[in-house]
Amino acid sequence: MEQENLSTLIANTINELIQNLFSSIDNNIYSYIDNIVFLSPDTLSNTNLEDFFKSSSSGILVIANTLILAYLIYYCIKLYLSYYSGERIQRPYQFIFKIILSAIIMNSSYFICEQFINILSLGTTAIQDIGQDIISKEISFKTLVGELNSVLSIEGTSFDVFSLTGIIKSFCSIGLVSLMLSYSLRFIMVKVFILLSPFAFLSISVNSTSWFFRSWFKSFFALIFMQFFIAIILIVTLSINFSEDIISKFLYIGAIYALTKSNIYIRDLIGGISTGLNTNLSAIKSFIKTR
Repeated sequence: MEQENLSTLIANTINELIQNLFSSIDNNIYSYIDNIVFLSPDTLSNTNLEDFFKSSSSGILVIANTLILAYLIYYCIKLYLSYYSGERIQRPYQFIFKIILSAIIMNSSYFICEQFINILSLGTTAIQDIGQDIISKEISFKTLVGELNSVLSIEGTSFDVFSLTGIIKSFCSIGLVSLMLSYSLRFIMVKVFILLSPFAFLSISVNSTSWFFRSWFKSFFALIFMQFFIAIILIVTLSINFSEDIISKFLYIGAIYALTKSNIYIRDLIGGISTGLNTNLSAIKSFIKTR
């Protein structure tokens, strides 16, 4: 009898601790996910990212403009050696035109990236507005978590982590934490690729380094385009009329899983790098490979 009471006490304690943890996740995490996922120029303006470009002494553009001289020296040496080796290289007037054009674009790289993000942000907002008009629900993670809690409520003393509902709720809450970590990594990588943008635009001036721009653009576009894809997943998920039956609970697991794997779907569709915590190191290695 005492052993049974002890088991019940341990189970109740575990349920109470996990219930408090899941309540904390539900009440706090979704508000941050929306800000991290749906990027806009305003999101970037709240950081010191632009200072890295505008600094007159040690900014990114100072380093990139210094590399123009290195590109000129590299081309001159390659042009000189081509007279002896017979190797075909781009003509001088072509190189001068390309490096001048690259320098102009390079010095406007932050503005270009900002406007690119703005265009994708407007497109995402339009999709969210269309979805909201159709299903009469705000297309956001806040709404998703609200719907989730209405189906998988953990309020009260009936929550049991060892039941099927408790296991499903555990998967969903852990999935939300995974989403937060994955989208936080994406947020950081977007800033990293913006900082790399001057060097990517400069690399266009020489054929042997233009692969870097193609890899940079494909990865940067994939990171930004992900929010457009996520908005569509949210619309499809929130358009389903969920109830408290077991099918609805499993559908929510599928929705969380689809949101977790959204980067993989984008990577398979258009390429880019992974923001999954277990695959990002190998993806970064593949990014630095040549053609």
